Amino acid sequence: MTSNMLIPDFPFSYDKYIRHPAGLGHIPANSHGRKVAIIGAGMAGLVAGHELMKLGAHPVVYESSQLGGRMRSATFDGVDTPVADLGAMRFPQSGRTFFHYANAAGVQTEPFPNPLTSATPSTVIELAGEKFYAKTMDDLPAVFHEVSNAWRTSMDSVQIGEMRRAIKHRDTATIKALWDPLVASLDDESFYGFLARSPGFRDLPFHHREIFGQVGFGTGGWDTDFPNSILEVLRVVFTDADSEHHRIVGGAVQLPKKLWTLEPPHVAHWPRGTSLASLHRGGPRLGVARIHRNPQGSITVTDRLGNEDNYDAVVVTCQTWLLSARIDCDEALFSHKMWAAMERSHYMQSSKTFVMVDRPFWRDADPDTGRDAMSMTLTDRLTRATYLLDDGPGRPASLCLSYTWNDDAMKWLALDPHERVRLMLHSLQKIYPDVDIASHIRGEPITVSWESDPNFMGAFGNNLPGHYRYQRRLFNHFVQQELPAVEQGIFLAGDDISFTAGWAEGAVTTALNAVWGVQRLFGGRSHGDNLGPGDVFDALAPVDLDGNSV
Repeated sequence: MTSNMLIPDFPFSYDKYIRHPAGLGHIPANSHGRKVAIIGAGMAGLVAGHELMKLGAHPVVYESSQLGGRMRSATFDGVDTPVADLGAMRFPQSGRTFFHYANAAGVQTEPFPNPLTSATPSTVIELAGEKFYAKTMDDLPAVFHEVSNAWRTSMDSVQIGEMRRAIKHRDTATIKALWDPLVASLDDESFYGFLARSPGFRDLPFHHREIFGQVGFGTGGWDTDFPNSILEVLRVVFTDADSEHHRIVGGAVQLPKKLWTLEPPHVAHWPRGTSLASLHRGGPRLGVARIHRNPQGSITVTDRLGNEDNYDAVVVTCQTWLLSARIDCDEALFSHKMWAAMERSHYMQSSKTFVMVDRPFWRDADPDTGRDAMSMTLTDRLTRATYLLDDGPGRPASLCLSYTWNDDAMKWLALDPHERVRLMLHSLQKIYPDVDIASHIRGEPITVSWESDPNFMGAFGNNLPGHYRYQRRLFNHFVQQELPAVEQGIFLAGDDISFTAGWAEGAVTTALNAVWGVQRLFGGRSHGDNLGPGDVFDALAPVDLDGNSV
């Protein structure tokens, strides 16, 4: 089992770096209090702000929507009601850097009820009108085992066992020796293309690939991911990012809220008890309308009401499309190649719809079969994936009627919440004809389509074939020593900048990259016993497919 989410492109141990007793180093006293604009109050922005504050800088956070970004939780009306996690809702245990902050903030987690896991009482898979009930994989028919074995064989062909062992032991030389050739050979390959030509599936009927697309591995079906780069998928399975998921009790937003008020025990320059909240007097600044280099050489940030302030550095954590679509950003702040990389970021659409129910009725036993009345459900119907989330017997519970991606998410976009629920219940009634789900629903539904949110324009990044070079430019940008002066001082962070877009771990680790970049810009250094990501960059850098710096 992989013990950490060590990304093969840049296998730096961020979890050890952030936990090291020496800390992240220092910035000189004459740089204490220098202001850094943090654009976006999601996980990346809050981690960057928190760590820069600890170093003695003055982070100023801007937020256009809600604290937490895509770690957004909504609460149903009523007393002691459950929450609906509209964005991030499951976090792999291998994401140790993320869990460092979760533990520091004191949030409570518990296993997430993914299909066929111990946290899920039962799972139903319904394909082409045929329904299969299972508590474990052993309960499923032989064809599902054939598909599982085919996937395992396909992963063996890219040396998954060797890679997982190297990641577990943090053997960076072996990780790079295994991974870099895969990047060169598979950058142009889609997930589906790899699957169809893989030794596990190429001699099997199309139906096996169809089942895999509907049921997949870990969290469920993956066919909406088929057009994306196979490298994206390999990173997930190599690092166990798709297994041993936990959810945050009380909703994912609990973590960013607690990070906002977290008072670190050791902080330079600021008095003991300083937090991001205490530096902001009421909340983050308004959303950003403009970023430009001023005649004095610093960077001016203008909010949506026209308020201006000048900064010695800026950390941008919003999705990259917003720098051209929503924010008037000086073109000269980034090279043309960087703008190309940002514009070619590929974002996944995602839609979720939740309802509150009076109690976790799905745990009722069917009087005829003894089976659960309803199960975590994977289907080829419109709903695709249905999750059952409860906080104990007798309490109101949250039912995620549908969680869909890409084309499946787009099918819901034009429908209002009540029409979505009506169609979802219609689909689920075909699978559970004897269960009156509607009779248990209380209050108004909660739904989201991330692609229609003007502050996001999509759920998370996921590279297409041939996009590795663009992702490498985005990730490498924090190392700015060779950049012209006009392009220095603005740093990109967020999960879409990482090689693991869609995972909170990537948001956290790229935030730490940006912190290292600001620290160096301000004349600071890492501690000699705890070198930072930029200090060891040359040794671990993502492979250059063209022999160029960008």
